[in-house]
Formats: sequence, structure tokens, C-alpha cells
Amino acid sequence: MTALPSLHVRLVAWEEAWETLMSIRTRVFVEEQGVPLEVERDSWDPQCTHVLAQDSAGRALGTGRLLPDGHIGRMAVLASERGRGVGSALLLALMQLARERGMTESRLHAQVGASAFYARHGFVVTSDVYLEAGIEHVDMRARL
Repeated sequence: MTALPSLHVRLVAWEEAWETLMSIRTRVFVEEQGVPLEVERDSWDPQCTHVLAQDSAGRALGTGRLLPDGHIGRMAVLASERGRGVGSALLLALMQLARERGMTESRLHAQVGASAFYARHGFVVTSDVYLEAGIEHVDMRARL
């Protein structure tokens, strides 16, 4: 696949965009990966800063969130859009938001299968492998 030339990542308010964000996250985490919906959705969403990736037609492609403590989470890109720079654009936007908030490092819980993606963006593994929602994860950190 080729990169999307007209990819746009923007901040969105949970209250205004939750249906779009949850649609993406449900498709990726619940339908593809088998994570129970009650595990995928948590009480942090209203307190987080959310980003949404869209193409030139305004079609939602992916999302991610930044928790108040600088933790990046719920990174989800639609299967049809993976490998086209959507995940990188989301991650870089979230890292920049953390920098703008005065944070000097960012943390995340990476699915083991995605850890190489995060490593390409400066994240290093800081834990042993553990199960989260039935999926192998590792903790990762990056200096901002």
C-alpha cells in the first residue's frame, strides 16, 4: 500500500466524536481482536485528549488518545488503512501533544505484535510480556 497524501490528524472532543471513535475502536479491538466491549471502553475516555485521522473525503481511518499522565492508548487503525502512515501520524500527533503539555516521556502498553512499530518511533520495552484483555503486551517508554 502507498502512503495517504491527504491524511489529516485532528484533535476531537470525546463528547462530540465518541460515536466515530468507538466505531473504529470496536471494529479493531472488539471485532478483529476479540476484546470484550466492556473491557475496551473505560472511564478514562472523557478525561483524555483524542485524535482522529481522516482522509481528504473526511472518512475516519484511525484514532488514539492521550491520558492526563502522558500515557498513549487506544491506538486503532482500520485494517484497510494499515501500512499507509495512519498509525505513525496518530502516534506523532499524540507525542507532540504530550510535549506541548510539558511531559518529558510518554508511555504505552503495546501489543507485542505492534512493538516494532512503536520502537521505530523511539519507544523501548520496559517490561516482560504480560496479558491484557487476553493479548500479549509489553510496557514501552519514549523520551520526548
